[in-house]
Amino acid sequence: MALQQVVEQIVTGLGYDLVEIERSAGGLLRVTIDLPWVQPAADAPAPLEDQFVTVEDCEKVTRQLQFALEVDGVEYKRLEVSSPGIDRPLRHEQDFVRFEGSVIDITLKAPIGAAAAGQVNATRKKFRGTLERAEAGGWQIVWSDEPPVKPGQKVSKKRVPAPLQALGFALDELRDARLAPIVDFKGRAGKAGPAPA
Repeated sequence: MALQQVVEQIVTGLGYDLVEIERSAGGLLRVTIDLPWVQPAADAPAPLEDQFVTVEDCEKVTRQLQFALEVDGVEYKRLEVSSPGIDRPLRHEQDFVRFEGSVIDITLKAPIGAAAAGQVNATRKKFRGTLERAEAGGWQIVWSDEPPVKPGQKVSKKRVPAPLQALGFALDELRDARLAPIVDFKGRAGKAGPAPA
């Protein structure tokens, strides 16, 4: 059986989603897993907190994979099972549905071209913006080229914000798509701590 099939069978059999398999120099076999995602019903309440892959999940998958890969005679020196992390790759339509409204980084296979460029450089291939559904179906990324405001910087109320720009794309036009690795060191939004006395 092929490596992809063996790994996918074990990972899905244990109740996880296979995100990525990567072979690296030195015999490293890296397997990335995630918890399965089911699109919530329209009338369902929003979940209170996201669930994440734990160390115990990775250990369970590692033990099963080591056994299965040994039985199938797959050559590797080191096995690493991990969660997708903050820069999770988006590969399938379901990933885009799941992370709609999130900030993502995309890299196109080819530059956008002069015909579609408008205000954007025609040779540009990389974009960061908010993932949205396009009106005509498919997906689009929306962004503003306005530089972020630095902490403590005064912003004039008369200043006109830079216009929003949008770029529609099909999944087969993408070389790479990932969640943007944005870290908020102030904690999760929406969690209220105890009131100061």
